[in-house]
Amino acid sequence: MLEDLRALVEFAHAGSIAGAAARLFRTPSAITRQVQRLEAALGAELLDRSIKPPRLNSLGSRVLEQARDLLQRTETLKSLTSSDAEPHGLLRIGLSHPLAERTLVAPILALTEKYPKVRVRLLSELTGELFHRLLAGELDVAAVLLPEGKTAPPPLLTNIIASDRMEIVQGAASNVDGDWKSLGRAPWVLNPPGCPLRANLLDRMERAGFTPMIAAEVHNMHLQLAFVQSGYGVGLLPARFIVRNHSIDTVKVLRPPSFVLHPSVAIVRAGQLGALGKAVELLEHGFRQLFEVAGTTRPVTGHRRRVPANRRAARPPR
Repeated sequence: MLEDLRALVEFAHAGSIAGAAARLFRTPSAITRQVQRLEAALGAELLDRSIKPPRLNSLGSRVLEQARDLLQRTETLKSLTSSDAEPHGLLRIGLSHPLAERTLVAPILALTEKYPKVRVRLLSELTGELFHRLLAGELDVAAVLLPEGKTAPPPLLTNIIASDRMEIVQGAASNVDGDWKSLGRAPWVLNPPGCPLRANLLDRMERAGFTPMIAAEVHNMHLQLAFVQSGYGVGLLPARFIVRNHSIDTVKVLRPPSFVLHPSVAIVRAGQLGALGKAVELLEHGFRQLFEVAGTTRPVTGHRRRVPANRRAARPPR
């Protein structure tokens, strides 16, 4: 029926069967059959054939309005699935909590500047919940942290774009030793249950024979860092986050035996995204650049214990 509607639209535009045939590169008899087939499908005459050449009657004019709208909607629908079309429409992006920091604003703004027809909606959630929303069609793409060597569960598609590094840290004035026994007695500031990074840490401590004391469970990394800096507890934070927040001098890194946590940064989606695929590619590029600049695979070094000003003043002269 769509092609028959197109014939009607071109007939109205050209003002004649012959004109419509020329515009559609068809014969006049073919256009006539298409109009007749459309009339039969709708059960009504659309042309006034009492005059020569025929013209649309009043019902035909109303059908014409709907036909134009339907054809336009059809073209819009096709463009959604075309990878060659300019990205447009709503792009729903999920971020796992350890990735939801202010530096991600830059690649998202770059996306909307290059593709102004794209509207972005962001959601920060647990990785498992993001997977659930992707499978339910509630998200288009998600940036997550995955255990090293792991991928998202099928049928989700995983693209590893970088490697991250987690560090165990305490406040500069704290005195927790970097062994599992000491860490097992220390209070901890961690993500709530459901975080794979937390699960990895707890598993390693339990294998060493210790169960950590949880003092705070919050998703916000800035709040976690503030708790750690204040001496409230020991935390597990990304190296990149510590460096970007200029916190190397306010925390001390603890490296217990055989503990190295290098999660993968991955872009996960449920399937092809059509025209929005180009926007996601640009987002992936921006995220990858952020992690390359941060040098997240390198451990945090060069930290030193900060000496309060009043203590420095109290030192006797040499």
